[in-house]
Amino acid sequence: MRCIDAHHHLWRYTTTEYGWIDDKMRALRRDFLPADLQAEISAAKVHATVAVQARQTLEETRWLLDLAREHPFIAGVVGWAPIASHEFPRVLEELCCDGRLKGLRHVLQDEPDEGYALHEGFQRGLKELARTSLVYDILIYARHLPMAVQLVDQHPNQVFVLDHLAKPKIAQQELSPWRESLWELAQRPNVVCKVSGMVTEADWQNWSLHDLIPYLETALECFGPQRLLAGSDWPVCTVAAGYQQWWQTLRQWTSALSATEQENIFGANAARIYRLKGQSV
Repeated sequence: MRCIDAHHHLWRYTTTEYGWIDDKMRALRRDFLPADLQAEISAAKVHATVAVQARQTLEETRWLLDLAREHPFIAGVVGWAPIASHEFPRVLEELCCDGRLKGLRHVLQDEPDEGYALHEGFQRGLKELARTSLVYDILIYARHLPMAVQLVDQHPNQVFVLDHLAKPKIAQQELSPWRESLWELAQRPNVVCKVSGMVTEADWQNWSLHDLIPYLETALECFGPQRLLAGSDWPVCTVAAGYQQWWQTLRQWTSALSATEQENIFGANAARIYRLKGQSV
C-alpha cells in the first residue's frame, strides 16, 4: 500500500518567526529539514508527503517549493499567500506557475476576529482561488466549525480540506458540540478532512488509541473513507508521539477496514485531492 503523509511542516527555527513554540514545546526549537523527515518516512513506510506552511510569508512558500523541487518525496506544497490582499490575483498567478503548489492555507485559528474568513477581502480572494485547481486548507479550532460551514457554503466550487479534525478537545474527552458541527460541515461534498494533529490535542504524556477512537470514528462516520486523508503534523506531533508511533496508531485503527478503504485514507485520497503527480495508489 502506497502511503502519503498529507500534512507535515519544515522549518529553520528562529525565536521571532516561531513564537507559538512555547516552553512546553521546547523540543521543537530547532531546525526540521527534509533530511530529518526522510529518515522518519523511510522507517514508517511512508512514500511521499505534502509540506504545509507554518509561517504566513511568501518567503516560506517559495522556500517550500524549492525544497519540493530538490526532494522528490515532497510531492506537493500547501503554502501561504495574502488571500485578503488586492495583490492576491497577481501573487496567485505567479505561484501557480509552479505545479508543486497544491493549495493555500491561512492560520484562521489565530485571527483575533473569528469571522475573518467571512470578510469581503478574504471572500474575494477565495473566489480567485476557485478559478484554479488549488485547494484551501482550513485551520481552525472546534468552536470555529459553524463559521467554516458559512465559508464553505459561499464557495461551492472550491475544494476545502479541514485540518486536524478542527482540533477537538480530546484531553477533556469533549465530543459535543464538535461532533454535531463536524457532521454539519461534512454534509458539504466539497470538504474533506485530515486525520492528523490529534495527539497534541490529547494528554501528551498519557494518550492511547482508546482516547482517540471516539474522534476517529466520528470523522469516519461523517466523511467516510473516501474523504479522509492521513497526515502526521510532524514535527509538531513529536511533543506527544514519535513519527512511527503515529502511523502505527493509524494503521491499528484502520485494520478492520477493507484494503480499498485503507488505501483511500493512507494515500489515494491525498493523491486525488492534491493532484499529486505520480502518486496514484
